[in-house]
Amino acid sequence: MPDRRLAAVVGACLVVVAYAARRSDRRWLSAAGTAGCETGLVLGLFALWQYVRVLAITEVDGGIRHAQWIWDAERMVHLPSELTVQQAFLGHPWILQAANQFYAFVHFPAMNIFLIWLFARHRDRYSPVRNTVVFLTAACLLVQMIPVAPPRMLTDLGFVDTALYYGQSVYGAFGSGIAAQLSAMPSVHVGWAVLIAYEVVRISPSRWRWLIVAHPILTIFVVTVTANHFWADGIVAVGLLVLADLAARGLGVVTAAVRMGREPETSSSWAGEGQAVSGRDPGAAR
Repeated sequence: MPDRRLAAVVGACLVVVAYAARRSDRRWLSAAGTAGCETGLVLGLFALWQYVRVLAITEVDGGIRHAQWIWDAERMVHLPSELTVQQAFLGHPWILQAANQFYAFVHFPAMNIFLIWLFARHRDRYSPVRNTVVFLTAACLLVQMIPVAPPRMLTDLGFVDTALYYGQSVYGAFGSGIAAQLSAMPSVHVGWAVLIAYEVVRISPSRWRWLIVAHPILTIFVVTVTANHFWADGIVAVGLLVLADLAARGLGVVTAAVRMGREPETSSSWAGEGQAVSGRDPGAAR
């Protein structure tokens, strides 16, 4: 697909060029190189995600069957019906059309804006949060290798593909569009939205930071009313987010321990060089 190929090529070029820029003595060029590397990594992650999601389209019947199983399991544990939520808004076209637009155009820009804000305003927090994003997305990709259809494909139950109905679908007919359609479990939309809200509330000192909580709430409403995800898709995504955050924290602890272990060695090597110089002929030392 052109989108993921373009992202992969641009991302690889950015990483190569930015790596060279990071080695520059000029501070602005080094900072630009660091930003370029991070941008290239994000684009590469996007390309990988799109590629793996396409690989998930292997069994149409399997995806429908798994979606039906999730629906039955949710009814067994008495979760609210996604169908009831959607039907309550079917008579309000402007809400559905706005939800379709939100689903199509807010997901990636929101993450991009969040990472740019974090890199520019809280550079010391960027790396661990970036690692959490990578771990969460990778975990979602692994689960998405098992094909699961979104609720909108269960037309026998009464679900409506609102985006297709209003001509706003980013998928189009089955098998086309910018992403695979049988990778509904877990919901990366929900996982990323909750991650953004959690990190903004945790990191930002602003008293207005709690407004970001509206982002995951609105995202959950959108993916439900458009029949793109079950409740379970979001629940699993949040569970994976918890594990990804723990993994990122653990990686940070290990990295810090490794750096601390290297510092004494570096100090001793400098001390050794000083002793060697002091033991030479005074004239040679000068």
